[in-house]
Amino acid sequence: MTGITILGATGSIGKSTLEVLALHPDRYQIIALTAHKNVERMTVICQTYQPKYAVMVDESAANQLKENLSGQNITILSGMKALEEVAELDEVDFVMAAIVGAAGLLSSLAAVKAGKRVLLANKESLVMSGDLFMQAIQDNHAELLPIDSEHNAIFQSMPANFNEGLRQTGVERILLTASGGPFRTMPIEELDKVTPEQAVAHPNWEMGKKISVDSATMMNKGLEVIEAHWLFNASADDIHVVIHPQSVIHSMVSYTDGSVLAQLGNPDMRTPIAHALAWPQRIKSGVEPLDMFKVAHLDFEAPDLDRFPCLRLAYQALRAGGTAPTILNAANEVAVEAFLNERLSYSEISRLIDNALQTISTQAVDSLDVVLEADQMSRKHVYEHLMTV
Repeated sequence: MTGITILGATGSIGKSTLEVLALHPDRYQIIALTAHKNVERMTVICQTYQPKYAVMVDESAANQLKENLSGQNITILSGMKALEEVAELDEVDFVMAAIVGAAGLLSSLAAVKAGKRVLLANKESLVMSGDLFMQAIQDNHAELLPIDSEHNAIFQSMPANFNEGLRQTGVERILLTASGGPFRTMPIEELDKVTPEQAVAHPNWEMGKKISVDSATMMNKGLEVIEAHWLFNASADDIHVVIHPQSVIHSMVSYTDGSVLAQLGNPDMRTPIAHALAWPQRIKSGVEPLDMFKVAHLDFEAPDLDRFPCLRLAYQALRAGGTAPTILNAANEVAVEAFLNERLSYSEISRLIDNALQTISTQAVDSLDVVLEADQMSRKHVYEHLMTV
């Protein structure tokens, strides 16, 4: 039995992971489940899956969960440090890192330092501290398997020895696909009137609110470009974003001989989750086979950087290096939260991020403290700007 901790069990990735695990009760054992403060959902999944440990970051939520699960043999823990503790447990082999945003960095890194197989759905870990994170993977003999559908598709389409270098292994470029979100064809002059309800209505994927807004602005794709840089040792010029509205081709790899390898499937996160859980084997995911006749056609187009300035800013941050991606990510998290709370217009999200990148000085990333300091500095800068709006 393979022991598993799910960091972020109440989110969409956590839900999909539990559904895949339920198909293979003889193969995987859930050791720990974690959440922030969604007690109602956590109570249900703990009763259903009976983990040994349950963690609520919010202390009052942990107390409520303890009351809800009274009499059951589940140890309830609370606080950020507890996330790291259940990621490091000796009986845990795999850690699903699915906490959204910068909040997932320390627990993901703890799993790496404990030498686990890390199923990484928290792209911010690599965006913020890619060099440190990848070095920790190497130093601790951990395994890193990407869960984002795009990076998982690239991983499946890459040569086995891609770590030796893209050109050395015959790779010409990475083609990172994007749906284009709900505003791909909306007139640019109307974007300023977009509401949070419109922004979270993704046409293809079921995701949380923050990621849905990121998909609409294409910041999500920008963060994925930075993530791909670290995962596949690829430069900004090696990674090309391709808008593909059907979300059937999840990404592609172009080779020097003219071949292009792609991974296709229905837009369902259970596929990459099952792939990473069983790799290098294959297991059932519960996803219906792709019906190519139903799909009928596949469309592709180049991204319009006037429509999607957040994508341009992400490339800019990647090329700048150092703490620039951390500043980008933190500014985006604060700006998106403000937009969802109707304190900021949709178009102002990118303007605030741009302002943070231009105003805050970048530093070389030589320690985790530098990363965390840049993260807080960027958040403070954007919060202060919001106070004047």
